Amino acid sequence: MLDAPCYVFSDAHLGAASAERERGLVSFLRSRIGQPGSLVVNGDLFDFWFEWRHVEPRGHFRTLAALADVRDSGTRVLYVGGNHDCWGGDLLTRDVGVDFHLGAWSGVLGGWRALVEHGDGLRAREDRAYRRLRTVLRNRLAIRAFRWIHPDWSVRIAAGSSDVSRLRAAGDGGRGLEAIAMRHLTTRTDLDLVIFGHSHVSALRGTGAGVYANPGAWMDAQTFLVIRPERIELRRWAGSAEGDLLDFVDRGAEKTLSLP
Repeated sequence: MLDAPCYVFSDAHLGAASAERERGLVSFLRSRIGQPGSLVVNGDLFDFWFEWRHVEPRGHFRTLAALADVRDSGTRVLYVGGNHDCWGGDLLTRDVGVDFHLGAWSGVLGGWRALVEHGDGLRAREDRAYRRLRTVLRNRLAIRAFRWIHPDWSVRIAAGSSDVSRLRAAGDGGRGLEAIAMRHLTTRTDLDLVIFGHSHVSALRGTGAGVYANPGAWMDAQTFLVIRPERIELRRWAGSAEGDLLDFVDRGAEKTLSLP
């Protein structure tokens, strides 16, 4: 269970995003140190992330340190791997202390019965080719072979494919993921909330069946979600955890969840 208030952000793409965006993210993370609640990183925190046995990607020490400080202060941090950072390992889980999860996560989040997934590979037709590629990229033998490449070359190879991946993610304006979320909400009675990222399109849609939420891309607009039992908010970072309120959905009395 992830305690309320739960803060959710996605798609920072550090390494491709501007230095200003990374500074904003570090400030956002540090605003959560010692505060009640929980934090979800819903994929693609990094434009490329891979862990060798004795080497880590350079350039994001302050972000990793801020995440570690949030975790050390007692806040649970769930990190759902995306298509750019699905190779998380010991550095994230043991040294930084986050709960790294690859694939869909289900549980109580901020008082809502939630499904959280980055969103890559979910569209039936548009993502067909990517799903085949993903099978190769996440194969243990392929990962082992990639480790034999010098890290400088590995990062260069990965950077060459990142731009294409980001462009494809938002090609349909987020409509495909929203449709998938709505199908989940209308066919699964165990869900109140579905959260995706990946599309770089922020969304907050309430229906009689539940709520679909997408924080959008931190890389683009520094937007994030705040989830409490009574309300879900879409906000933009403006130097404080309150930020600018962009949209919200209140929970009806009939959707109140009785927590243990």
